[in-house]
Amino acid sequence: MILPITLTMAGGAGLLSVWLGSRTSRMRRLHKVSIGDGGNPSLLARMRAHSNFVEYTPFFLILLALIEMAIGAETWLWLIGALFLLARIAHAFGLDRPGANALRVGGIAVTLLILLGLSLYAIALPYLKGPPRPIITYAASPAAEVPER
Repeated sequence: MILPITLTMAGGAGLLSVWLGSRTSRMRRLHKVSIGDGGNPSLLARMRAHSNFVEYTPFFLILLALIEMAIGAETWLWLIGALFLLARIAHAFGLDRPGANALRVGGIAVTLLILLGLSLYAIALPYLKGPPRPIITYAASPAAEVPER
């Protein structure tokens, strides 16, 4: 089964992770810091932007994939996926600015609202689709036998 929404968002997330990692690497080279943050708040912010992305994205992708498997490709899933990636970009740029700001607060707020919504929907989905189907076991039948050569 191909999950076009999840595959697209996972690809976008992979590219975003590379971008966030490269931003951190550039800051490391600029400040000559190999390990840790070297006490540099700008480097720490870049590291946290990347780490924060890595902390939230797996849950998002797992929920997205399971919901897409359960209900199929829906327009709203495309919109949620794009919004998640945009929120993570906004958050990364927000962390480059000192203190709380609209990009940082908005980015994390949208991320958390998306995760909350997808989580609640995933919990409710099995019960919204009607009663669970009984587990069917198949007995061997003559039609299921392998024909002789």
